[in-house]
Amino acid sequence: MSMRKKLSLPGALLLAATLASPLPLSAEEPNEIAGMAVGLTAGNMWFVPIKAISVVMGLTGGAVSFVLSGGNADLTQQIWRDTTEGPYLITPEVARKAVGERPEIQK
Repeated sequence: MSMRKKLSLPGALLLAATLASPLPLSAEEPNEIAGMAVGLTAGNMWFVPIKAISVVMGLTGGAVSFVLSGGNADLTQQIWRDTTEGPYLITPEVARKAVGERPEIQK
């Protein structure tokens, strides 16, 4: 008999995301790569929990707005759309878009 442990769904999703999409870093120097990794990690430590709170509050607020506005579905959908849109992680592309392209770093 084999004693294999089943992989849970969150664990499987995390493993698949890690293996399927490594972060594409375009910097050439090791210092640039390390700086990008540290910056993205530090940013995501704050961004992910805040985004999760924002989504939960938006979903709740949208439901409350539906009741208080007498069934205005357009208002509710707009609140839900505004609070649940991505990005859900800070990626190198998101960081570049927020900061702007630096001419000294070539892709």
